[in-house]
Amino acid sequence: MANIISDETIDYVGILAKLDLSAEEKEQAKTDMGRMLDYIDKLNELDVSGVEPMSHVFPVHNVFREDVVTNGDDRENMLANAPEQKQGQYQVPKTV
Repeated sequence: MANIISDETIDYVGILAKLDLSAEEKEQAKTDMGRMLDYIDKLNELDVSGVEPMSHVFPVHNVFREDVVTNGDDRENMLANAPEQKQGQYQVPKTV
């Protein structure tokens, strides 16, 4: 699989990553990418027929709690710290 990596591929990846690679760095990147692809090929040889697909390594359940109001409508206390209020609401400067 390593032989499919061309100089054009390395140049394209360098452009995408916004890297200015020297000739030695391009050759090293070509070697490294080839080794990565060979490793992926090796992983593809594994028998995973009995392994159930998963989206996360750990079992994840719904961790959200019910949305229950605990403080209720305490308008007077909330408006007590407002610099200005009008008709039971915060009064703020007009913005355009």
